[in-house]
Amino acid sequence: MPDMPSARHSLTVVYNPLRVDDLDDTKDTVGKVCAEHGWAQPTWVETTAEETGERQARDAVRAGADVVASLGGDGTVRAVASALVGTDVALGLLPGGTGNLLARNLGLPVGALDDAARTLVEGQDRRIDVGVVRFGDDLPEPESSRATKEGPEEVADDEEIFLVMTGLGLDGEIMANTNEKVKEAVGWVAYLLAAGKKLSGRGFRVEVRAAGGEGHVGAPGQAVTRHARTVIVGNCGMLQGGVELMPEAAVDDGALDAVVLAPRGAFGWASILADVVTRHRAGHNRLDRLVAPGLTVLAQHPVEAEIDGDPVGEHRALAIRILPESLVVRVG
Repeated sequence: MPDMPSARHSLTVVYNPLRVDDLDDTKDTVGKVCAEHGWAQPTWVETTAEETGERQARDAVRAGADVVASLGGDGTVRAVASALVGTDVALGLLPGGTGNLLARNLGLPVGALDDAARTLVEGQDRRIDVGVVRFGDDLPEPESSRATKEGPEEVADDEEIFLVMTGLGLDGEIMANTNEKVKEAVGWVAYLLAAGKKLSGRGFRVEVRAAGGEGHVGAPGQAVTRHARTVIVGNCGMLQGGVELMPEAAVDDGALDAVVLAPRGAFGWASILADVVTRHRAGHNRLDRLVAPGLTVLAQHPVEAEIDGDPVGEHRALAIRILPESLVVRVG
């Protein structure tokens, strides 16, 4: 959907205090940009260990905020977005944390706070898709969209949204084993250090099956079954370090992109890396792809899983679906 002009003027910033170095300076920078453009001074609400952003964002919606901005890591972004799915209130993105993955995939500023703040007040509204995942240990029902009593685009109590990616295997192990202090010191390179310790893992038997929808590579029932090292399902294609693992993925195409990686040894990883760097021009027999509105993932045994870069423990089954154009985001 094309970007839409907006007459928004009320901003609430939900921030993680652990990700803000100088709160007074941050408030001053964003407040000046708002004042320059005739916006009211922002309302600032901090997260806690127990309330990571969703409740604060819901309160902001009820209070009449036009834009609710997240200032923190990717986990804070996901928590705030969870409250805005299905509403007309826009999600704003202020740089914080290590990844800023959604902002990077949308081409938004991640290096300067004042540039990001100007995007909030000068930008436009864009509707994007949101992924929904249900973790479990049994075979999930293979439906691309599961209606609830609230309606077909509601998120059920046993589901979680994701904006960038979810998956299990090596990516889950990396997120679970990345040292937070190292990440604060060297940024996304900390993920590479964690990956280096896990590349030689044995992997797991898995089936990834497309569910629902027509006109996609992943027609209903199409499946990949193999011994794999990791399975990643993305709503968009750029991961940490600017790696475009799914270069055809788009945040508004109504589909999810799944990648199943099954390398053998160090040479296998090097070969897959070369394939990714060349944007898959040659293809690779150890890298499988599915594109569909819904996907199910069933591993032979529980495996470390992650959602938007946050580890969520070991799980055996994932039921994943797309909510098309269900979130409004402020973009440049």
